[in-house]
Amino acid sequence: MPGIIVHEWVAPSGGSENVFEAIARAFPDAERWCLWNESDRLQPIHETMLARTPLKGRKALALPVMPAVWRHLPKRDADWVLTSTHLFAHHARFDGPAREAPKLVYAHTPARYIWVPELDARGDSIPARLVSSALKPLDRKRAQEPVAIAANSKFIAQRIADTWEREAEVIYPNVDVARITAEPQLSALDEASLAALPDQFILGFSRFVPYKRLDAAIDAGRVSGLPVVLAGGGDGEESLRAYAERVHPGKVHFSLNPSDALLSAILRRATALVFAPIEDFGIIPVEAMAAGTPVLVNATGGAVESVVDGVTGAHVHDWSSDDDLRAAVNRAVACAPDACRERAKLFGADVFDHRIREFVASHT
Repeated sequence: MPGIIVHEWVAPSGGSENVFEAIARAFPDAERWCLWNESDRLQPIHETMLARTPLKGRKALALPVMPAVWRHLPKRDADWVLTSTHLFAHHARFDGPAREAPKLVYAHTPARYIWVPELDARGDSIPARLVSSALKPLDRKRAQEPVAIAANSKFIAQRIADTWEREAEVIYPNVDVARITAEPQLSALDEASLAALPDQFILGFSRFVPYKRLDAAIDAGRVSGLPVVLAGGGDGEESLRAYAERVHPGKVHFSLNPSDALLSAILRRATALVFAPIEDFGIIPVEAMAAGTPVLVNATGGAVESVVDGVTGAHVHDWSSDDDLRAAVNRAVACAPDACRERAKLFGADVFDHRIREFVASHT
C-alpha cells in the first residue's frame, strides 16, 4: 500500500507548493491531500470539506477551524503519511488503517504568526496574540505525533527545537538549478527588456512588499555607485519608486513581473543579488548562485546556510551601516562565478529527491 502526502493548501505558485510538487514526483503512487486546491498542478489532489464551503481560499477566516478539519480526515489505508507543513498540516489524522500508519513531517516552519509573530505581521496584533496563546499548547502537542521531522534548514530545525521541543534533521528544499543554468530562450519582448537594462547592476528580486526589504538593494546600489534593477511586482511598487528617486535618483530600473526566461537572463547579468529578509531558507539566493551571481544575505536566517561568506557572497549584519554594506558589496563582487554555480548544485532538485526518499524509507 503506498503512502499519503499532505500539504496545507495548494496555491497557483509558491515555494512550499514547489516542495509539495517535488515530494509528489518522488512518490508518484501516493495519494495527495490538501485543505483546498487553487492550482491546475498535481492533479488529482483530494480536498477536505473546507473546499466545499465559502471558507475555501480565505486563509485568515478558515484558520480557527483548520486544526479540527485536519483531525477528521476520511478513512484511508496507507503505509505512511508525510505532511508538508507551514501551519497546521502536521495535525493531519486519517480514519481507518491510515490512522496507525507512521506519520512524518517536512516542516517549512512552525507557524510563524503563532511562534515568531515578530517575523510575521499576521501575528502582530492583540487578537492574533490571544489566539496564538491558545494554539501553542495544541500545536506543540500535535508535533509530538510524528515518528520523524525534517526541517528545510538548520535555522528552522532550531526553531522546531525551541517551539515544538523536537529534534529535526535538515533536508534543504528543492531548487530548479537546471532551469537556471540552461541558456534562457528569450522572446523578442524579453530581448528588448533585457537590452534596456544596464550592463552591470545590483539586483533585488521578490514580491514588492515591505517584508522583502528591496530597499536594501537600492541602498547597496547607492553605497557602491552601481545601478539597481528591481524585478518582481506588487503593491509596494509606488513606495519603492519614491525611495529610489530620493536616495539613488535615476539609477534604479524596474522589471515588472518578468518571465522565467527573462529572470534567468537578469540573474546572469547581475553583478550581485541583494537578499535582505530573514527567511526560513531562501530559494532566490540559490537561483542567483546557479546563474553565477554572488549574493548579499541577511546574517540571520536560513540563507546563510547556502551563501558562503567571501566565497559565493557576503553575510550582512547591519544593513543600516553604509560602511558595512559597502564592504559586503565589495566582498560579494570579488567572488568567482564558478564557485557560485558549484555551490548551487548542492541544493538541486536531484539532491532533494534522494534525501526525501531516504527520509521516508528510514522511518517506515
